[in-house]
Amino acid sequence: MKISEIKRQSLESLKGSWGLGVLLSFIMFIIYYIFPSIVEIILSGGFNQGEKSTGVKVVNLIISILQIPFSIGVYWFYLSLVRKNNPQISNVFSVYKDGKTSIKLIGASILQGIFIFLWSLLLIIPGIIKSIAYSQTFYLLRDHPEYTILEAITESRRRMDGLKWKYFLLGLSFIGWGILCVFTLGIGLLWLVPYVSTAMATFYNEVIYSQDADTSDKATIIK
Repeated sequence: MKISEIKRQSLESLKGSWGLGVLLSFIMFIIYYIFPSIVEIILSGGFNQGEKSTGVKVVNLIISILQIPFSIGVYWFYLSLVRKNNPQISNVFSVYKDGKTSIKLIGASILQGIFIFLWSLLLIIPGIIKSIAYSQTFYLLRDHPEYTILEAITESRRRMDGLKWKYFLLGLSFIGWGILCVFTLGIGLLWLVPYVSTAMATFYNEVIYSQDADTSDKATIIK
């Protein structure tokens, strides 16, 4: 599937749901930036411009870890949108209802980050390549909860063989919109984030997930 078609389908999926997307982007801004800043100000006893205390650093780390299931819930929200399952904002937070799943997602994110970091030690390019190769991990965990963390990461790498350049170009195609958002003082990101997120979910659904059907067809033929 061409990049232009992926983006066209993304815009089609967002019709009638832009309001939800913008609202979710605003909630993400609050959770990622406003809330941690407020906590830091409270713990620091005000607007402290000096070195952060160990306690503040530890709390920031804990908050970052707790944000991981929410981040992945956002991925799954847009995947549901692409699949026309009428997702609601509450679905993003429903990930936290299952403690086992939340811990698994946190572990997957940390392990993925470690792998990418180690590859980046070689040079920045291998790190970028591997981050793209592992990019489908969380979508695969959504459709295949039976996968272990390593299985999901490995499967993402396998399915992205020959597709990493297309995925890179898809992300690159939004740079112009990103530059325009700078001139809106970042406000445009409220619309750009849903667009990009839906495009990435569409890529998975149309290019990566379809490999499940291909595998099933091949298995049927073998039988």
